[in-house]
Amino acid sequence: MYAIVGLGNPGRRYENTRHNIGFVTVDLLAERHGVSIRKLRHKALVGEARFGTEKVLLVKPQTYMNLSGESIGSLIRYFDLPLENLVVVYDDIDIPLGTIRIRKSGSSGTHNGMKSVIYHTEDDGFPRVRIGVGADRGEVPLVDFVTSGFAASELDTIRAAVIRAADAIEELVANGIDAAMAKYNG
Repeated sequence: MYAIVGLGNPGRRYENTRHNIGFVTVDLLAERHGVSIRKLRHKALVGEARFGTEKVLLVKPQTYMNLSGESIGSLIRYFDLPLENLVVVYDDIDIPLGTIRIRKSGSSGTHNGMKSVIYHTEDDGFPRVRIGVGADRGEVPLVDFVTSGFAASELDTIRAAVIRAADAIEELVANGIDAAMAKYNG
């Protein structure tokens, strides 16, 4: 079994913001696989899907970004999920807009949601898919930038990145992380 976790913030105020690109990606996967993400379990909205023969949990923590690890830690302990089968997808301001990067493991960088995930899983050895959401924020404070929407000129780029991230996650589940990294890390 895999758990695909999109990081984001609950509520209408945060829909389609830079920080919620993980939620957007998980929603696309749910749409592709005919799944609704409505069950509240482990402080998260969860939907169950099949990607080929694999059972996949599609997960959107409802703890707010900086506490995402509470939900994810509870989920992996309950399902006794190996960390290599936890895939976290989230926004990254440190890579160019529209770029996706897949890694087997790594640090949280500047991302507080990932700091929480690593703290609550007690390990950084899980796959992650990062989506570049832009870094050119001018004088706008970081928290305001990541909780803002995309400019009209960025929408086509970010939509293509979400599609590519969803494709990469499906590849990862079907053929492993090495295949996904070879195919989608440009």
